[in-house]
Amino acid sequence: MPVQLTALLSTDSAPTQWPEGLSNSMSESGLASYEIKESITQYSEESFALFGSRNNLIAEIYEMSEECAKENWDGYGAVPISITTIWNTESFIRLLPVSISLPEIAPEPDGSISLDWIPGRYRTFSLSIGESNQLAYAWLEGSERGHGVARFDFQVIPGRILKE
Repeated sequence: MPVQLTALLSTDSAPTQWPEGLSNSMSESGLASYEIKESITQYSEESFALFGSRNNLIAEIYEMSEECAKENWDGYGAVPISITTIWNTESFIRLLPVSISLPEIAPEPDGSISLDWIPGRYRTFSLSIGESNQLAYAWLEGSERGHGVARFDFQVIPGRILKE
């Protein structure tokens, strides 16, 4: 349910009920600010209930990228993770169907971010997201293995990737 900020910012009429603990000496703009804060808090809590683990993973990506923001972050000449790579990865994660478990993440020396699904010793899927719209992936299932590259339009996860 989107927050209707325009309705909250309207000062056409006096508030019908003051928030508990606040006196009616608060200005209308002060009350509007309070109501915006409350609406955003409620919206955030509802979003966390629905997308909490996804948002936690995205927060982990930002934390990891801070650790890998400088040249040679690994001591072996690694390239920093760029904001474009972070945004591309975030876009991909937000598009994942809820039926797919969330991956583990890891920085790559070329500045990409690796998303890894490892449900078992002989079953793995790894995806590399960088600055371009090309997604490199590799998979292992028992004795079968494969790899490929798929184009990502940032609106739909490529079917080839969902299939693997």
